[in-house]
Amino acid sequence: MEGRSMKDLLWDEFQEAVQEGLVRDRSILDVLSKLQDSACRVQRSVTKAVTTCGCIKIHATKPEVPPEISLRELRNYLDDHVEGSLCAHCQEVLEEEVGRQLFYLAALANILNVNVYDILLKEHKKVAALGIYNI
Repeated sequence: MEGRSMKDLLWDEFQEAVQEGLVRDRSILDVLSKLQDSACRVQRSVTKAVTTCGCIKIHATKPEVPPEISLRELRNYLDDHVEGSLCAHCQEVLEEEVGRQLFYLAALANILNVNVYDILLKEHKKVAALGIYNI
């Protein structure tokens, strides 16, 4: 583990803590269903921020993209469709749900004997190398 920063070690520590903390739902089938459920809860928390709280709005329209632009220029014509920002409550709920998603992702990685940090490194290298072509 030489040459690794505290941030790097945090990923490994998190994965180890999940391994120690996962008492129930140790079956891969349980973990897969919990991972799927947590993804739905993330989506639901964003939906609630829009429909119940109203702290954010979604305004989506078809982008008007000139046919002659390059892929690099495309980013100038695309939008995330979100207006506003999460209030403190909605942000707290979203962070909790994303945390749960990370927990079950680490649990799945543990069951299948893969390291989340190593996967993160591979994805980072891929995104850094391919940039906008990483599709």
